[in-house]
Amino acid sequence: MLKLFKYLTKGEWGFVLYSLIFIIVQVWLDLRLPDYMAEITTLIQTEGTRAADLLEPGVYMLLCAVGSVLTSVIVGWFAAKVAAGLAMRLRGMVFDRTLSFSHQEINGFSTASLITRSTNDVTQVQMIVAMGLQVMLKAPILAVWAIAKISGKSWQWTAATGGAVAALIVMLTVIILFAIPKFRIIQGLTDNLNRITRENLTGLRVIRAYNAAPYQEAKFDRANRELTGTNLYASRLMAIIGPGMTLIMSGLSVSIYAIGAYLIQDAPGTDRIGIFSDMVVFTSYAMQVVMAFMMVSMIFIMAPRASISAKRILEVLRTEAAIRDGAETAGSGEGGVEFRDVSFTYPGAEEPVLRNISFKARKGETVAIIGSTGSGKTSVLNLIPRFYDVAEGEVLVDGIDVRRYSQHALRAKLGYVSQRAVLFSGTVSGNVAYGGSAAPGSDAEEGVRRAVAIAQGTDFVERMEGQYEGRIAQGGDNVSGGQKQRLSIARAVYRQPDIYLFDDSFSALDYRTDRELRAALRRETGGATTIIVAQRIGTIKDADRILVLEDGRIVGSGTHEELLQDCETYQEIALSQLSKEELGHGPIESAL
Repeated sequence: MLKLFKYLTKGEWGFVLYSLIFIIVQVWLDLRLPDYMAEITTLIQTEGTRAADLLEPGVYMLLCAVGSVLTSVIVGWFAAKVAAGLAMRLRGMVFDRTLSFSHQEINGFSTASLITRSTNDVTQVQMIVAMGLQVMLKAPILAVWAIAKISGKSWQWTAATGGAVAALIVMLTVIILFAIPKFRIIQGLTDNLNRITRENLTGLRVIRAYNAAPYQEAKFDRANRELTGTNLYASRLMAIIGPGMTLIMSGLSVSIYAIGAYLIQDAPGTDRIGIFSDMVVFTSYAMQVVMAFMMVSMIFIMAPRASISAKRILEVLRTEAAIRDGAETAGSGEGGVEFRDVSFTYPGAEEPVLRNISFKARKGETVAIIGSTGSGKTSVLNLIPRFYDVAEGEVLVDGIDVRRYSQHALRAKLGYVSQRAVLFSGTVSGNVAYGGSAAPGSDAEEGVRRAVAIAQGTDFVERMEGQYEGRIAQGGDNVSGGQKQRLSIARAVYRQPDIYLFDDSFSALDYRTDRELRAALRRETGGATTIIVAQRIGTIKDADRILVLEDGRIVGSGTHEELLQDCETYQEIALSQLSKEELGHGPIESAL
């Protein structure tokens, strides 16, 4: 937990110092109150005391009480300022670090856990910092100062106070030892509950289509009950602190008065007033000592959970991304993409998914990749923008190994359209212009319209309410799958990249739209390198070169006609998708 304090700014450390100063003033005022109380007690028991004699110490008591309240408010303001500032910074740091993670790190933490760490865990830290600055600074000062005040009054009273403090420490220690492991479990169970909730929301259509709501409800109920049960166990342990504190404080008060009665009974008549006055003062100071430990107990209630949260936050902040930035910001000018004897294995996997992949896509050329499910097509594409790094070999973009580029410079060269079309909440134009800039000499609006037109999306966009400023729901839930794909393609076109990467990005389109879109891409982006991963032969048959993958290896390379002649794997795919008329005549007819 203390390691998070290094993220405080100089200004926030200044607020901590001011808090300390005001806390010292507050403690001084709190400990002056019993002195005035003792003075009033002595005056009341002295013959001939007038009401006017009680006015001055009474006014001082009132001023001390008001001053204590004001200083407490000021300290609370400083504490809230520091805690909120630290929480804001931690959320930003966790978010930034998450954005720097490769797929490997994100899969290691899980999406649900990362969300919990940036929200729930940061809130726990914020609460402990806000409370800690008010309590952890005040408690030791109050305890030491109060003990110094009561020392020498009576060893019996001091022994009673020491016994109460010892009992309090034992109680807190036992409770915390049992509670800390439970709080660690609670955070893990919270991650699990968030994961199940997220799955339910994202998979709502499938759940309804399969009438699986009872199953999902039972699954959520199990996770909810497990979290609730663990929370109840920890909360019941913590609930002992309140009654235990009351019992200890009440017992201490009874002990002080019992000892006081014994001392007054055995004292000479002239000393009884002094002993009674000391007893009143000692009771107030002893309560202050116990109150100091009681304030610490409030921190102990929150500290175990906050400590676990702090460790989880630090785990994210200390995790180094597997993908490191290079220094290169510009390529050689050759253009294109080249794979040189590339092999790749996913983290934790036993077998490589790609083996000895070598090919070159020259500037202005369209290279397509096809193969059965699991053959490694998407994995090839993922290596170009460095979503993962190769295990062996090299991937070159514009003549430079991608590992030598800065990630920003590398990805600025690419127009990437993922297999699963992703849209963000906002507008059509906001999604199309996302992370890019319009072509030189044109404004952003013109660039958006041009990109949407190339992606064959003009018709449906202009039918939307608001047209290019029409609303897109989170995840693009208010548009169809084909419309999402076309807007995703428009987003890649808008930024005018040197290299286009299409990861099965035409699968939701009908054949006519697919054909028209690819024709528009060839006209408008002819100078760029294009790499297409596809399942349909109709999408790639016009490519300059087609690579056929099987079990992570290239088993065929050539044009559509060449592969129909001499690649058995391609022939099998063709036979499963195309008619005899589409295939034409030749050696493949024997397979029909």
